[in-house]
Amino acid sequence: MSLAILLTIGLTLMTVALAIPILVFLIECIAAWIQKDQHPQILNTAVPQIAILIPAHNEEFGIEATLNTILPQVNFKHQVIVIADNCTDATASIARQLGTTVLERQDLNHQGKGYALDYGLSFLAQNPPDVVVMIDADCHIKSGSIAKIAQQAMVKQRPIQSMYLMETPQNPTPKDSISAFAFLVKNWVRPQGLARLGFPCLLTGTGMAFPWSVICQVSLASSNLVEDMQLGIDLALSGASPLFCEDAKTLGILPIQETAATTQRTRWEHGHLNTLLTQVTPLIVASIRQQRLDLLAIALDLCVPPLALLVLLWTATLIASIGVAIFNISVFPFYCLAFEGILLLIAILLTWFKFGRSILSLKTLLSIPFYILWKLPMYFNFLKKPQQEWVRTQRDTIPSSEA
Repeated sequence: MSLAILLTIGLTLMTVALAIPILVFLIECIAAWIQKDQHPQILNTAVPQIAILIPAHNEEFGIEATLNTILPQVNFKHQVIVIADNCTDATASIARQLGTTVLERQDLNHQGKGYALDYGLSFLAQNPPDVVVMIDADCHIKSGSIAKIAQQAMVKQRPIQSMYLMETPQNPTPKDSISAFAFLVKNWVRPQGLARLGFPCLLTGTGMAFPWSVICQVSLASSNLVEDMQLGIDLALSGASPLFCEDAKTLGILPIQETAATTQRTRWEHGHLNTLLTQVTPLIVASIRQQRLDLLAIALDLCVPPLALLVLLWTATLIASIGVAIFNISVFPFYCLAFEGILLLIAILLTWFKFGRSILSLKTLLSIPFYILWKLPMYFNFLKKPQQEWVRTQRDTIPSSEA
């Protein structure tokens, strides 16, 4: 077989492979425009007994601000359980002063959010609540959101994921604004599109509610880089696919420090890519065996890599197709990739116009190529030596009174 034929076949396969995530992304973005049902289902049920787990590792500068958004939403302060995980600061004492239940865990051989949450679940097993809500120690949850996700979890008997967005710091750089927009696309637009189509979503790590009967069946004790994403997949495979609640909102803040931002992004994106490579096939196989369309929807959603990487892969393949076309080998891959590029651009512009104009100006939108170049080493590092261990993002040391 000649080199020209091999190149054509290889590029064609790459073109088809890229078409899947681009089409999924486009469909999700368009579906997010669908008008929400103006007559939502009334949840006729008693208020569930709630326990709130907050894993915290050296969060003394932000834990008070976080708890001040949570405590007004609960009837009793002891319902809020802070797991002070391998802390060497005042996190535990601050949480106690505010009246919450504090569990102190010391185990340097098993570090990470998953181990802390598992420790909290073991504590709750002595007197299980109806619903467990999980909120990160550096997040603020909008008033009324806890009741909304807890009640839906109780009624649906499924995990419920609130909308989890990132706020930009004061005087944000273009990179900050683009990061917040990318986060918005991943954690608001795409899950909302899936919800409008009647499909489940992936878990995004905080602002989540679980029926006790569901969460007690899984183990969270791991140092998985994206333990939330894996948890959502495990629960979906067991028959409890997560649902998206756009009426509840959880907010985090993008780190100001360059090193912290890179650490955070590396953990998220390496974890996402590893999960994509290892979990898509089992999900598709399970969807066929169990005849479940929801598992196929989750698999297709998981097929969409981080948006910057998707653009990079498309660009690299397009350049290769141009070379093949110039040498008169084949123009088919080039035409297909050009069409895919148009679809990708339409999806991004539609999403920006509907959801992103408040955080990303048109001028800043044009800076996206520089943002992609900033992330390029991150993807090379994944090929060379992917991150395996959970690494906590270094917090910006801002006193809680100023948060």
